[in-house]
Amino acid sequence: MTLAKCRLCATGLTETFVDLGMSPLCESYLPADRLDSAETFYPLHVRICPDCLLVQLPAYVPGEEIFSDYAYFSSYSDSWVAHARRYADTMIETLGLGADSLVTEVASNDGYLLQHFVARGVPVLGIEPAGNIAEVARGRGIRTESRFLGAQTGADLADRYGRADLVAGNNVYAHVPDLLGFTAGLAALVKPSGLVTLEFPHLLRLIERRQYDTIYHEHYQYLSLFTAQRALATAELVVVDVEELSSHGGSLRVHARPLTGAGEPSGNVKSVLEAEAEAGLHTVAGHRGFADAVFNIKKDLVEFLLTARAEGRRVVGYGAPGKGNTLLNHCGIRADLVEYTVDRSPHKQGLFLPGTHIPIHPPERIEQDRPDYILVLPWNLRTEISTQLDYVRQWGARLVFPIPALEIV
Repeated sequence: MTLAKCRLCATGLTETFVDLGMSPLCESYLPADRLDSAETFYPLHVRICPDCLLVQLPAYVPGEEIFSDYAYFSSYSDSWVAHARRYADTMIETLGLGADSLVTEVASNDGYLLQHFVARGVPVLGIEPAGNIAEVARGRGIRTESRFLGAQTGADLADRYGRADLVAGNNVYAHVPDLLGFTAGLAALVKPSGLVTLEFPHLLRLIERRQYDTIYHEHYQYLSLFTAQRALATAELVVVDVEELSSHGGSLRVHARPLTGAGEPSGNVKSVLEAEAEAGLHTVAGHRGFADAVFNIKKDLVEFLLTARAEGRRVVGYGAPGKGNTLLNHCGIRADLVEYTVDRSPHKQGLFLPGTHIPIHPPERIEQDRPDYILVLPWNLRTEISTQLDYVRQWGARLVFPIPALEIV
């Protein structure tokens, strides 16, 4: 076997963070006519670099295979769109953005974020590798290039459209196998006086809150501020501030500037780094023990579902997110334990979950069937979904949250 190498520093990856066995690509939803065909499963074996401490999944699957045609549309989460609007309002006021500015977003999806800048008269450029999603964004009036970002792409787009006052990347920095090339692309896109902001799930919270279902093949690395700093420094981008966010179970929004105009980092940077060090994330040993927590989540969920089945209770799912597919496949859960799931996205309705072959229906199916339990798969949207499902009180149904520990409410 060829030893995998760290994508940040090229050291051999000999240390395991957690091994979740084999799983299909989490966004590879199946039509009915493919249910009897073979599916490809890939390892979900996450490692940690003994030198730079980057927690990472080897690139078992090229990014082009995953992201060229993609099933995730950001606009179907109301709370995420509201989060994006707040960010846009803050950046416009803080940076003084206007008609002479440029905001570039990498992995701009369907325009969920850039629409808020457009509405306030700020020119934008979206860079979205998935052609099907880029087309939706263009239909909404968002100027969008369907490209994968690398050093050369960043330079080409900057030559064509100009360098940006603000470059944003939400939930993309963990999704790029070519971490060095992507980071160089960010540096090429931003003005020397500009700002880069990146949001990504925080490894500290993933460990602390046992969010192992956020591990899937689309996530190539699991970042702390410590490792994000190191990655950005490879393109002379300096972290000057960081915000801790509640989104996606606990995320960081890192603010970085080109070295020449960076200035001193804020106190927030020091505070987060100290919290990571205290939790052990600045050593290999501090990352151990996560596998035991993962086993307990699996045990509790499977035991609950088996008991519900034995008692004749009906269990269905809510949502069809990538994280749900990691959870269901790792736990070996099929339609005999969770009859079906529902999702608001019409792009997923009528399809089946990868690996488990659980069918996906529109949300109205729950009210028609009146099941006993609803397993909430996108637990990171707990408040939003609990509100949407308030009506199930009519017949006494209960919501089940599997992460960070089994909770029935």
